[in-house]
Amino acid sequence: MKVLLTVLVLLVAARPLLPQAAGGIDAEQSKILALENAWNQAEKHKDAKALETLLHPDLVYVDYDGSMMTKVEFIASVKDPALEPEQIVNESMTAHVFGDSAVVSGIYREKGVKNGKPYNRRGRFTDTWVYQRGLWMCVASQSTMIAH
Repeated sequence: MKVLLTVLVLLVAARPLLPQAAGGIDAEQSKILALENAWNQAEKHKDAKALETLLHPDLVYVDYDGSMMTKVEFIASVKDPALEPEQIVNESMTAHVFGDSAVVSGIYREKGVKNGKPYNRRGRFTDTWVYQRGLWMCVASQSTMIAH
C-alpha cells in the first residue's frame, strides 16, 4: 500500500501544462483531488511517510473540535494506536486553483474505533494546497462537524 501511495503522489506531483479537460475539471484540479484521496488512505493506513510528502512542513491543522496541530502533531495523532479508522472518504469535493495555490472544500465521512469506542463523524473541510519544489502540499486544513 505504501508503494502505491508513493507512486500516486509522484504521478500527480508532476505538473505538465494541459488544456482544460472536457467537463470543466482541469489537470491540476484532478491532481489535487487525487491527493486529497491519497491523504485519506495514508491516514487510514497510518502511513506517516506518505503524509510527510503530502503535508507542508508549516501545516496548520484545525480539527473538528477546534484544536490546532502542527504537521508533527498531526502525524503523531494519526499514528496513535488508540485510533483505528475503518473508513475515511470524501464526497462533494471542489478544487479551485489559483496559480501555485489551491483551495479544496468538501465533506468527509470517517468511522472507526478510538480508545475502544466506535465513532462515526461527518464534517465539512477546507484545505489549502501550495505548489513548491515540484510538489503539491497541503499547508492548511480545517474541518467542522455537520449533522449526519
